[in-house]
Amino acid sequence: MGRVVLVTGAARASAGAFIRSLQDSEEVERVVAVDLRQPVHPLGAAEFVRLDIRQPAIAGVLAGHGVDTVVHLDLQGTPSPLGRSRTAVKETNVIGTMQLLGACQKAPALRRLVVKSTTGVYGSAPRDPALFDETMRSRALPRGGFARDAVEAEGYVRGFARRRPDVAVSVLRFAHELGSAREAPLAGYFSLPVLPTVLGHDPRLQFVHEEDVLGALHRVLAPDGPAGTFNIAGDGVLLLSQCARRLGRPTLPLPLPALGWSGAALRAAGAPDLPAELVDVLTHGGAVATGHAREVLGFTARRSTAEVLEAFLRRRGSGPVPPQRLAGAVDLFAGLLPGRKEG
Repeated sequence: MGRVVLVTGAARASAGAFIRSLQDSEEVERVVAVDLRQPVHPLGAAEFVRLDIRQPAIAGVLAGHGVDTVVHLDLQGTPSPLGRSRTAVKETNVIGTMQLLGACQKAPALRRLVVKSTTGVYGSAPRDPALFDETMRSRALPRGGFARDAVEAEGYVRGFARRRPDVAVSVLRFAHELGSAREAPLAGYFSLPVLPTVLGHDPRLQFVHEEDVLGALHRVLAPDGPAGTFNIAGDGVLLLSQCARRLGRPTLPLPLPALGWSGAALRAAGAPDLPAELVDVLTHGGAVATGHAREVLGFTARRSTAEVLEAFLRRRGSGPVPPQRLAGAVDLFAGLLPGRKEG
């Protein structure tokens, strides 16, 4: 008999793509897709269970379906994809992960747990190393939001691994994805007609393609997929200024406090707010080493960081920004400067 795989976060488009791809695997017998919201995208032959993973009922789902593999994709970076508040998202990220791990603790059939995390757990600080490997920690914890949630969730995962040594536990820390702007804050930022930047800073950025996300998840689920923590990112780095030039977007340098106040301007420009940890990334940047994934996991991203940006550009299109929209965006962001704020 093949595996019975439970996947959380099924309502997210990226999770839906993974669920559909699982059904092409000869080793997978059934897929159980779980989320609080009904997905708008197809899930193929997967069985959908509408359930909030913060509730104890998740234990019954694992037991009732004889689940032997759990893939936890319900660590959310933004509240917008499902129209949920930041508080609700934090509860799902942290309390939901705790509840899921509690259910896994009681599931005797469970043999593998995979958690999708983020390289944001390393934080972003002025004196960080050029490349973080999986053994390192940041000099400063993330200020809040998704990255801090991921730090907490990973702590619970490590505790679970100690209590259930019979379960192969793998944590994949992914660099920034540039998929849907509703799921990826950096994609929303790059879609702005003008990119507000932090005065005096040109951070290094690193991306991962959605196909490489799927590839890494499948690799760790292979029969010989090792347990452990792995950084997953495209080769190379790009400076924010290089990204702006390749996207054909002008930049508007602002003092750091002004970028933190930019929520209203971002909403007026049709983009989601910048989470605090993303403001840190746009200030100090950050990159990770992927040698451990290459040597132990046997996985190398097929798309480099530059190629991920090029793919994003092809989807979004380039060309000049209409002058009226450009001028309006400049006025919005320039209005954040202390000397030009109203009142």
